[in-house]
Amino acid sequence: MVDNKPIVKLIAKPNNLLKTIYTACRTCYSADSPINIYDNTDDEEKMLKLISRVISSGHYSTIEHIQISFAISNVSRACTHQLVRHRHMSFSQKSQRYVKEKGQFDYIIPPTIEKNPELKSKFEEFMGEISKKYLEFTEAGIPAEDARFVLPNACSSSLVASLNLREMIHLANLRLCTRAQYEIRMMTKAMCDVLIAEEPWLKDYLVPKCVRLGYCDEDKSCGRMPKKEDFLKAEVTV
Repeated sequence: MVDNKPIVKLIAKPNNLLKTIYTACRTCYSADSPINIYDNTDDEEKMLKLISRVISSGHYSTIEHIQISFAISNVSRACTHQLVRHRHMSFSQKSQRYVKEKGQFDYIIPPTIEKNPELKSKFEEFMGEISKKYLEFTEAGIPAEDARFVLPNACSSSLVASLNLREMIHLANLRLCTRAQYEIRMMTKAMCDVLIAEEPWLKDYLVPKCVRLGYCDEDKSCGRMPKKEDFLKAEVTV
């Protein structure tokens, strides 16, 4: 077993992220060439003002030019199965086909089980039994790609994940929701934190979608924001 906290590192992003987005935005409204716009822009306040207006208008294509890559480890297969459902991301993940476990595999224990000593002990015992069965198969000559069929969603995994800024905001808006599964919420928060550390202006965008919208449009709400229908009624009343 390893610690349950996801490990996330930002490994690639444009050094000129803000300037690139501004150039894309300004090009849409200027007779000047993108090259001239890029070469003659240094006013950060001016850039942020235009970018904010463009993003608020829903013109998200301008932020798709920004590609970001993260190295992620210490997450369960249950977590990565959720992450790979995001359509506009690229993944390179530790393969259970080519990487053979040689001892007890690392695994993640959910907090609900972790806090119960009796259930935690049973969970760890069960992981040990699975590991023994996996080793029995591989030592008998069964290929790792077939032996892996007995491995659980709890298995710890690692991957490199890349996405553009539009998808990064979308990921944050969905997975930072308090009703998102805890582990992918933790992982997404870590991704947002390391990116905001280098690009502080993104803190207003890398938030749960209810914070950006001002209301909750989910079927079930945590109560943090008013439901969409209540919000709209209040707007009409005002």
